[in-house]
Amino acid sequence: MRSVTALLVLRLASSTTSAFTVPPPGAAAVKPVGSSATVCNSRLRATTSNEADSSFVDALVSNVKQSAEIVQKSSAAGSSFKQIIADVLAGEYDVDAVNAKLDELIASAPAVMFIWEASPFSKKAIRAMEMIGADVKIVRLDDPWDEGNPLRAELGRKTGRTSVPCIFIGGEYVGGYDGGVGEESPGIVDLAFQGKLLSKLEAAGALKAKE
Repeated sequence: MRSVTALLVLRLASSTTSAFTVPPPGAAAVKPVGSSATVCNSRLRATTSNEADSSFVDALVSNVKQSAEIVQKSSAAGSSFKQIIADVLAGEYDVDAVNAKLDELIASAPAVMFIWEASPFSKKAIRAMEMIGADVKIVRLDDPWDEGNPLRAELGRKTGRTSVPCIFIGGEYVGGYDGGVGEESPGIVDLAFQGKLLSKLEAAGALKAKE
């Protein structure tokens, strides 16, 4: 739990630091020279700085409180550590709307792969499917993050796994690249070794027509 809390604070701090700026080390302090205009400007800057600091603290406290509530709720539901992190990153969202969007995406093509562009395993899965000749719809969960994170959180609940890639063939979850959650969804590498991947893709109509 402490690890989760530490991660939350770092994430929330990074998302709210734009509310203020810290003077660089060694910066000279502004000293009033005696004129009333200079003194007023100095006081105005001090007031503005205090208001910015206060806004930052208020935002941080509010976000930490909201995230702590999400952690508590997710933990009470028996979620795994990775699922809790996914829930925190997702924040508050309309569960029904996100699940409806997921169902729509999964049914939108014979084979659908949810990925992060920078994920090494996502890249390997895309390359493997290309070599097989599969026609796969790619759905990025990192473009933008604020839309992808809720999808990832609900994918975790739907499949029991929050990792990417998350691959569906014919509307059925088959795992990721080299891992999954059971015999029916071990990942496309295991399915290929078992001689089942091509047949699944063919049955779903996910193989490109040969020229």
